[in-house]
Amino acid sequence: MDKVETSYSEMDLHTSDSNSAKIKKLFTELKSLIKIGIINSNLITAFTGFWLAIFFTNTSITMHWDTFFLTMIGSVLIIAGGCILNNWYDVDIDPIMARTKNRPTVTGYFTLRSVLIMGIITSFIGFILLSLTTIIATIFGFIGWFIYVVLYTMWSKRKYTLNTIVGSFSGAVPPLIGWTAVSPELHIVPIALFLIMFIWQTPHFLSLAMKKRDDYKAANVPMLPVVYGFEFTKRQIVIYIACLLPLPLLLTSLGTTFVVIATILNIAWLIIGFRGLFTKDNLKWANMIFFYSLNYLTVMFLLMVIVTLPIF
Repeated sequence: MDKVETSYSEMDLHTSDSNSAKIKKLFTELKSLIKIGIINSNLITAFTGFWLAIFFTNTSITMHWDTFFLTMIGSVLIIAGGCILNNWYDVDIDPIMARTKNRPTVTGYFTLRSVLIMGIITSFIGFILLSLTTIIATIFGFIGWFIYVVLYTMWSKRKYTLNTIVGSFSGAVPPLIGWTAVSPELHIVPIALFLIMFIWQTPHFLSLAMKKRDDYKAANVPMLPVVYGFEFTKRQIVIYIACLLPLPLLLTSLGTTFVVIATILNIAWLIIGFRGLFTKDNLKWANMIFFYSLNYLTVMFLLMVIVTLPIF
């Protein structure tokens, strides 16, 4: 009898482990499907836009808790929906590239039909939630989604080297969503946030394209390093980084501390960029640019929030 009871106990334990592993696997695949890294970075900028709108309208976040949750959740769902549809559409080229060959649309973890339905439903719910804030925020949300799904994924990505610029428009929209959810009136601050995000994306994604040039070449995606080579791409990266230099001056209303630190961040990035024009280890330099860009985005937008906290 004891032996039988032990056997059942062990069976329950293995079943529990199996279910836990399945749930963990599901979450891992879902994070890959919705591109959790893209969601996290865009959510930071959407939150910053929302926070600064509260600051400049002299209101309190406690007065906007409902709007805050609707904006953040709506933005997450719209971005996730766009990323899901991107995975659905790119299923033919993703198996060719090392960094995308294990996506759930490639491995068959999710069927293409279910992915398409998930992308549409997720996007739709996101638009509904965002529409409960302001119409302007919803319009910006739709513009970002449409550019990413249709103009970038379905049109320009496989045809033109300017696909990065096209995609940059959608990536620059989240701060506008955050701002207009609170204040529909445009202001120099959200415009500056849009410009920072728009320009930032080109050196960020071109450095990634340099690192993954062989993948893009194999998949016949006309990224700049594939079509024009590393030297031309490096010059473009430096030009775009240089274009960030004057933008902190549009945000002088955030105070001297922000302007000084933001300017230092820009100059440091430009110095790294210039070094790339003379280096022979292009991939090492591209890796530096890529990781600096990630830290740049995080520090820049968190700094905007920190300098507008009530303690300052």
